[in-house]
Amino acid sequence: METPSIGDLISAVEGESNITIKVSTEVARISGSPGNFTVTLKEAGSKTEWDAPDKVTVDEQELIDKGEKEDPNDGLQKYTEDNPDGEKYGAVVLATGWIPADVSQYEHLGHGKLKNVVTNAEFEKLAKEGKVPGNVAFIQSPGAAENDNDFPYCNSVTSMVALKQAKYVREDNADGKAFIIYQHMRTPGNTELFYKGIQDDDGIFLTKGTVSGVEENGTGLTVKADDTLLGESLELNVDMVVLAAGMVPTTLDNPTINLAYRQGPEFMDLDLFDGYADSHFICFPYETRRTGVYASGGVRKAETMEETIDDATGAALKAIQCIESANRGVAVHPRSGDQTFPEFFFSRCTQCKRCTEECPFGALDDDAKGTPLPNPTRCRRCGTCMGACPERIIGFKDYSIDLIGSMVKCIEVPDDDEDKLRILAFVCENDAYPALDMSGMHRNKMNKLVRFIPVRCLGSMNMVWIKDALSSGMDGAILLGCKYGDDYQCHFVKGSEIASRRMENIGETLSTLGLEPERVAVRQIAISDYNKIPDIMNEFVEEIIEMGPNPFKGF
Repeated sequence: METPSIGDLISAVEGESNITIKVSTEVARISGSPGNFTVTLKEAGSKTEWDAPDKVTVDEQELIDKGEKEDPNDGLQKYTEDNPDGEKYGAVVLATGWIPADVSQYEHLGHGKLKNVVTNAEFEKLAKEGKVPGNVAFIQSPGAAENDNDFPYCNSVTSMVALKQAKYVREDNADGKAFIIYQHMRTPGNTELFYKGIQDDDGIFLTKGTVSGVEENGTGLTVKADDTLLGESLELNVDMVVLAAGMVPTTLDNPTINLAYRQGPEFMDLDLFDGYADSHFICFPYETRRTGVYASGGVRKAETMEETIDDATGAALKAIQCIESANRGVAVHPRSGDQTFPEFFFSRCTQCKRCTEECPFGALDDDAKGTPLPNPTRCRRCGTCMGACPERIIGFKDYSIDLIGSMVKCIEVPDDDEDKLRILAFVCENDAYPALDMSGMHRNKMNKLVRFIPVRCLGSMNMVWIKDALSSGMDGAILLGCKYGDDYQCHFVKGSEIASRRMENIGETLSTLGLEPERVAVRQIAISDYNKIPDIMNEFVEEIIEMGPNPFKGF
């Protein structure tokens, strides 16, 4: 068994002259932007003149915009103005970890009611104190009505913890017995070898089963379960039951870092992504939805100690890269080779706040009148603000409403011959366009009636492009973007989702023009869907053919 080295690490950090440790301290507020964050600290548990408000709901925001409800962030604005001084930092690493999931809701298991029913985290403390009993049952899933489900936030780490803790029982008791009842046992990579070693221990019993209840039995406990491998009912008499409470990221219900951003003190939509702070787990590891703030450890994903150490290194290197980029005056989080920033023509701004509300990365604050206040170094250049603006006053030097509009207008539209329909496809450059490219490389045939225009993100889709296309006589328009929802893959967090909502609104506009809403469609494309694209396009083309030519054709 490896000896814990955390004490040595703490001593090494405390002895490092370039590291300052502030204990019993909380972050009251973080304002500013990459390379120039201002952080206000407070003593743990104390109150400031302004404390972070709860997240504002969509309905509440509508009342705030109408002036019928006080904006809780007004207090933030005043606190920011009255307290300009704070410690300066170039980047922030969020490493606040995780907490055990609440398992008391599973009443048939008895946690909080039966004395010796504990969570895996509680058992670890007992083991450290040398209080490991001789017979222990480790329950990995709640069973009963949950059937095949694990406890919330269970993962490969909780599987490994059960195996490790079963070994505690054997090492501390010569005749000890450990029973592991699971639905899923996850031991990726080299940890499979540890799993196989545990299987060879005659005192550790592993079986796939559904637990129906835990009851007191004198001074001990009885676990009742159905063994789904052998098809038998089990009754295990043990001294203690350990429940595999999952690892809930602290960011799920806690703002943690109290950001002084117009969008609120926490990351947006964390509840949609199980509370994890990564903006895109695969493509942008360590990057959160706030540029210059990086996630490490349990707030990014459930991890072993080895993975956490690697994570900390990665987040620290990202933070260093952020500071260096800010010092050189270049974009902290650029698109490949792109150093542009959004430009605003404020004289036409109507203070509708759509850009500030829809920006996935909090790059826009606003003043007392509601006029956007850009923070360029927070920007990821997705163009969502450009697509949100009804006045079309936002653009980039190399990506604008007029630029894409010119591409639309350059497409040749045939006359009203039904055999010469023209269909336009706007394609997200992150997943859909590479998938389209790979489809071509695989010699897949594409429908000849379709013309493709790449866009940075479907979130940048401005409705004027659709209107221009259909008013010029094109017969239909389809948007191909990243997957969202439970299968979230959007590089810019919610671009495809925003585009889908906008298309619902344009459907109403098309109806007033006498055009079928079905002439505009949105499809979600993963980068691996390259073989599916021809069928997706052909299916949409067939729908357009069935509707017939655009009645505006030729006008």
